[in-house]
Amino acid sequence: MPRAPLTFDPATDSFWVFGYGSIVWKVGFEYEERVICCAPGFRRRFYQGSTDHRGTVERPGRTVTLERCDPDSEPPCWGAAYKVSAKHAKRVLELLETREKQYDARIQIDLFDGAVDGSAEESSSASSRGVSRHGRLLVKGALTYIATPDEANLNWLGAPAGGVAESAAQIAAAVGPSGPNAEYLFNLCDAIRSIEV
Repeated sequence: MPRAPLTFDPATDSFWVFGYGSIVWKVGFEYEERVICCAPGFRRRFYQGSTDHRGTVERPGRTVTLERCDPDSEPPCWGAAYKVSAKHAKRVLELLETREKQYDARIQIDLFDGAVDGSAEESSSASSRGVSRHGRLLVKGALTYIATPDEANLNWLGAPAGGVAESAAQIAAAVGPSGPNAEYLFNLCDAIRSIEV
């Protein structure tokens, strides 16, 4: 997939990765620090087809992606962010490009702690301290892979016409090289519950 330029140089800089799907429970790379955080303006959806991990070309699985939403009316998407050291940055980026190859967009997003306590009012002084209605800014520009309905994404499934029942049937039936699609779903549920979301 074509990739937008990064705001960091993996040859010399450390960077953060935001995990909202399998990376929450199966990181698969070295990291220095892990923080539980949220991404305002995004919601998690089972809209991406998986033909390389949790399904096949004949029977695609469904994996999660982030969909943009109104940050003022919808809760943020929770997950975990991982700080990758400069020493491992180039190798981890290469690994992620392979692991997330079916996701057509590589973006960088800001992540917050979600701790809202009334004192974090929207004001110029709060903004200058990195505080918003979603709490304190924890990570600026975390690397995140998402799927979109762009024609470049050959595995986009989107919302199923049959709703949750159709998604459930597809997830129950799909199996790929990384295992059953249902296992992905249950692991994600366990991981999100473990961070109390």
